[in-house]
Amino acid sequence: MKNLSDEELAALKRITATVYLFQALSFIFAALPLLIGVALNLYKRNDVQGSWLESHFNWQIKTAWVTLAGLAFTAFTFGMGIGIFTLFITIFWLVYRITIGWISLTDGKTINRM
Repeated sequence: MKNLSDEELAALKRITATVYLFQALSFIFAALPLLIGVALNLYKRNDVQGSWLESHFNWQIKTAWVTLAGLAFTAFTFGMGIGIFTLFITIFWLVYRITIGWISLTDGKTINRM
């Protein structure tokens, strides 16, 4: 495990919480906050490598890509009548991932699910 100073850990926890906030803001502002959040994850990924926050970054990155893929699939299938169902599944997925992630971050725990 990577040993981070208290200041480094606090800063990285703020970044992690900010990404969860960006993910939540995607309900209001569509995919742009999701893209900003994943870009922040990828930019700061090396800083959390080997720490307990790495699991959150991996969780957030997967959340963003699967959500974007779900939204793209929804757009392609909306005219066929199944897009509304894939939209609900994608929204549920995003709510679940944000909730589990933010609770785990607040509790200072890693995420052991993927």
